[in-house]
Amino acid sequence: MLTWVDVVMLVVVAVSAGISLWRGFVREAMSLAVWVAAIWIALAFAPEFSGWLTRWVDTPSIRHALAFVALLVIVLLLGALVSYLVSQLVKKTGLSGTDRMLGVVFGVVRGVVIVAVLVLLGGLTMLPQDPWWNDSVLMPHAETLALWLRQFLPPDIADNIQF
Repeated sequence: MLTWVDVVMLVVVAVSAGISLWRGFVREAMSLAVWVAAIWIALAFAPEFSGWLTRWVDTPSIRHALAFVALLVIVLLLGALVSYLVSQLVKKTGLSGTDRMLGVVFGVVRGVVIVAVLVLLGGLTMLPQDPWWNDSVLMPHAETLALWLRQFLPPDIADNIQF
């Protein structure tokens, strides 16, 4: 029998799938790519870009943070524009049904990854010892995915995951 935590996991996956059904695969994939690119560009170029702000901001840490945020926002805005244009192209070509169905698949995968990450974070606490955690029908599957994700963490963090 499903417990409340199983229902929460299913709701997370269903909401993610629903959002992706509404937005479509192209917009979802573009959104993910834009976020990855924005974070990478902001991390890579914030130190150089912060040098341009010395005229207005004296404190180096604030200058660096402002440069990071500015680059992140600029890339996200440009990415949103490109994503919109590509999604309009998909709509005009008549592929929106296929786009939406592929979006559902993307959304389910994203929802499962979100659940696995939350379970992974829960593994850093005492939550796995609680009865509701152990009574869950879906938790063993989520733990399996979380343990797979654990290999991508630094060893000093991964060693603290308890389940």
